[in-house]
Parts: sequence; C-alpha cells; structure tokens
Amino acid sequence: MASDPKVLQWLPAQGRPEQLMLVFHGVGDSAAGMAPLAEALRRAFPQAAVLVPDGFDPFDGDPSGAMGGRQWFSRLGIHEGNRAERVRAVLPRLAAFVRGAQQSTGVGPAATALVGFSQGAACALELAQAEDGLAGRVLSFAGRYAVLPERALQHTTLHFFHGSDDEVIPAHHARDAMQRIAELQGDATIDIAEGVGHELPAALVNRAIERLRTHIPHRTWAAAMGAVPGLAERLAARSTDPDAED
Repeated sequence: MASDPKVLQWLPAQGRPEQLMLVFHGVGDSAAGMAPLAEALRRAFPQAAVLVPDGFDPFDGDPSGAMGGRQWFSRLGIHEGNRAERVRAVLPRLAAFVRGAQQSTGVGPAATALVGFSQGAACALELAQAEDGLAGRVLSFAGRYAVLPERALQHTTLHFFHGSDDEVIPAHHARDAMQRIAELQGDATIDIAEGVGHELPAALVNRAIERLRTHIPHRTWAAAMGAVPGLAERLAARSTDPDAED
C-alpha cells in the first residue's frame, strides 16, 4: 500500500479556513520547493489553508536518490502517445488527496483552488477535466494538457500563467489550451510573461493573486443574471445603446 505523502501546511492564525489552496510541485522537486509560492498565497489570503504535498513517487530521473526529489508520474520514455495515460494513472490518488484535504479543513469544492507548476500543473488540469467541480479554480503555472479538452468545465475556472521563453513546456501549450477553451465557451484566463523561462517569477505569482481576487467566473455572472428578471436583456441593451435606462 502506498504511503501518504509528506504535506507542508500553512493554516489561519485563528478561526476556520475560508479557502483551501493545494499546491503541486514540478517533477524532481518537492513540497519544500513550493514554499515561497505557498507563503505568497498565505500572505494574500490569511484565512486560507495552504497545503503542499510531496509527489507520490520518488523522482526516477535521479537513480541515486541523493537529490530527494519527487514526481507525480514518470517522465522516462514519455511521448505524446502515452502522456495522457501517465497522467490518468495518478488522478484517482490525487482526487482522494483533494477530498481528504477538503474534509479535514471543512472547505468545500467551490472554495478550493488547485495550484500547480509544470508537472503539478498538468496533473491539476487533467484532474479538473476528469472531475468537474472538484475545485472551483485551477492555477496552471508553466503547465500543459496531455490532450486538449473536448468539453468545457461547468464548475471550474482555469487560469494559465506561462513564460514566453519557456523551453521545457513552450508557451504555445497554454495558448492552444486557451483557444480550445474559448471555442468550447469555457471559463479561463491567460497571462504570458515576456522574457521568462520555465520558472515561477514574482510577476506571475502576483498576477495569479490578482486573478484570484478579481476574476468573477462566468457561471457567477450567469447565475446573477438569471436571478434578476430582465437583467440579461438590460445588459445587452446597454452594450448597444449607452443611453438605455437600467
């Protein structure tokens, strides 16, 4: 039986958590490597519980094990034909971890954010696609889909953050995903940082925090318009006639 991963956590100084943020590191890294990102999220959202687990398996790119790195799935022999299978294999255990964290903190799916870098972002994206509504937000830093989605998520908003000069996972993966989601009429945003490679720069972290604070999901707008009779029609009229009355 696989053992539970080591988890670093930042909890509110007092009171129950109002949000849950689960941070997944890249291949060959560990929970400790994501500490700066976790601390930035914690400062921005002091009532959030921020949990950062180690990848479930030892990093097999370091046979000696001296580096102590972890991974979510193996990169050895990976190619476009088997990438999706590699990611899907870890999703049941990752979903169980997310649900366990929600249960232990008392935070529901809508207030849960999955935050991933590189391989961790790939896992977060695919998990959200497999289980729509398991989390309200996914923040993908330098990540990619194994296979572009064929349906729009109804209960999860996606935020893509990428460096324009990323040579490990080129930025076109984020752009392609954004284009596909737009075609499917899904809810997503994208931010590309010029001159940035495969990394987590402060500029993108700050932009992610801004997205979390200010982006109103399309489903929230739709619910609001549906709750107020005639609101959608009035908004449509104002968009074509600035003098239209409220």
